[in-house]
Amino acid sequence: MALLEVEDLTVKFYTEEGVVTAVDDLSFRIKRGEKFGVVGESGAGKSVTALSVMRLIEEPGRIESGTVRFDGEDLMEMSESEVRDVRGNDIAMIFQDAQTALNPVYTVGEQIAEAIRHHLDYGDAAARDRAIRLLDDVGIPEPEARYDDYPHEFSGGMQQRVVIAMALSCDPDLLIADEPTTALDVTIEAKILDRLERLAEEYDTAIQLITHDLGVIAEMCDRVMVMYAGRAVEKATVEEMYYDPKHPYTVGLMSAIPRIGDRQDRLQTIPGTMPDLVEVPSGCSFHPRCPFAEEECTRKQPPLVDPETGEGVGLSDRAAACLAYTGDLDNELDYEVEVRGRAEQPDDGQPDPRVRRPDSEPVRTDSDPVGLDTDLLDQNDDGEDDAGGLSDG
Repeated sequence: MALLEVEDLTVKFYTEEGVVTAVDDLSFRIKRGEKFGVVGESGAGKSVTALSVMRLIEEPGRIESGTVRFDGEDLMEMSESEVRDVRGNDIAMIFQDAQTALNPVYTVGEQIAEAIRHHLDYGDAAARDRAIRLLDDVGIPEPEARYDDYPHEFSGGMQQRVVIAMALSCDPDLLIADEPTTALDVTIEAKILDRLERLAEEYDTAIQLITHDLGVIAEMCDRVMVMYAGRAVEKATVEEMYYDPKHPYTVGLMSAIPRIGDRQDRLQTIPGTMPDLVEVPSGCSFHPRCPFAEEECTRKQPPLVDPETGEGVGLSDRAAACLAYTGDLDNELDYEVEVRGRAEQPDDGQPDPRVRRPDSEPVRTDSDPVGLDTDLLDQNDDGEDDAGGLSDG
């Protein structure tokens, strides 16, 4: 049995502009000890999915349907007091902005110790000792002295480490990390990710990692789910996603990765922007931006299927949501994946994209379905340059 099973999750926000379907019929599974990545542009529904798992959706949002089973129990059926016992204890979350996640009027040590006392029933002295050890584990210098400092006395990187220490304080079975390195420089980012991975292995914790950074996914994760407009459009192992992407959106994301040594006048982008979730395009929501779109794509919403057989799949199986795999399109997806710079491959014959970060990654995904000299992912329908692409927001 998987640690976390999410099935048919739908979350809507009722606003003055209309009903926003932030998450639409989403299903996925995370195994014990697994590192599961979730990627996509801003507005794809990544953070809302995480908040739904924690039952933290507030008005005007509402979880419309679906089940969230954690260790065999449906969190949607629990009372609020029962869910509070799970939050921070069995499931913990690292929020995007550490500065707003920390309470400015309490010392950082007390904020960690409070969770320990509540969930683990420690006394004051024991909770303080455990909090100091956790601060030391995440690399806070002089942790005993810094225990009594306030959040504003810490740098951004140190605040993020405190939030990680708080999330790990009760040895959770599942750690949801929502862009844990947002706004940090690359040096601090590398240190935090290294500590997060090491500590997760030490505590045997599963991780759901939400990020824009495909390099972080390559470095840390076992499997990945690509989201677009509230839906999963591809699920795969990291190796499969990097070396055999199946959905045109994934191909676009991979093409947009900047690589050291490439001599291009400009970076490749995905034309357009994420659709307004109040009025999602009919059929496949990606069709207005897709270089392979056909008329059928505007009429039929593609299900998640096995790209090889076109049949339905389970929660953990390789899958892509594109009509090219259900036999509904006249043409095939015409793109190539070129792997360069690999002297030798692992014993299993599969390239391992986690050996290096994608800023030096040998994968190159190019698409030119109609024989143009310029990449369709760089142009809109009028042939004009478009600045759309993966957002940092």
